[in-house]
Amino acid sequence: MAPLDITIKKSGSNHSRKILVEMDADKLEKLAANFGFFSPEFLKSIERAERDYRTGKIKKIKSLKDLRE
Repeated sequence: MAPLDITIKKSGSNHSRKILVEMDADKLEKLAANFGFFSPEFLKSIERAERDYRTGKIKKIKSLKDLRE
């Protein structure tokens, strides 16, 4: 894998849990390709998930305890 130039910055507040990650768009595409985000199987799984969401097969939960119901 090619080296990635990534800049990671913390938010101004010490108590904040937010970070800012900056990277070149071409490097991001290479990283996504290495993770398999452009593979046909992954893209089909995204399409299935979107279809399930539209048809109401997806149930929003607030806690893992909701899965017991």
